[in-house]
Amino acid sequence: MDHIVYCDKKAKELSRLLSGEQSMVIRGAAGRKLPHGRAGIDDTVYLIENDGSGIICAKGIVSSVFNSEKLSLEESEKIIEENMARLKLTESQKKRWIGKRYLCLIGLKDIHKIEPFSYVREKNMDDWIIVESIEDIKKSF
Repeated sequence: MDHIVYCDKKAKELSRLLSGEQSMVIRGAAGRKLPHGRAGIDDTVYLIENDGSGIICAKGIVSSVFNSEKLSLEESEKIIEENMARLKLTESQKKRWIGKRYLCLIGLKDIHKIEPFSYVREKNMDDWIIVESIEDIKKSF
């Protein structure tokens, strides 16, 4: 499975992932939202900044997956704190994710820049998109 993951531009998430400072991404919601239960070890993750460019410029491999059950505020905060060494969240990111009932933490490895490309984006506004193969939606310049 291939995944397109939007990185938080304000928090410089993509550059932190590329530098190795950060090695995990987080998603959360009130319900089980993507990628909860859909990401697997060795899946490929394509990284894109949420700047509206639509250009994928890096990729990595899923090294670990944690999908929570329903969490209390305290439980979500504890999980985030326990993983801060890999998440490296800013204060505003912490505020965004603490209190979500379901969290998904995805560890990444082998993160590196790739030849930039765009993709055919549907109208959904999700920040995590799953496709069978990136080749199915890849657009050439």
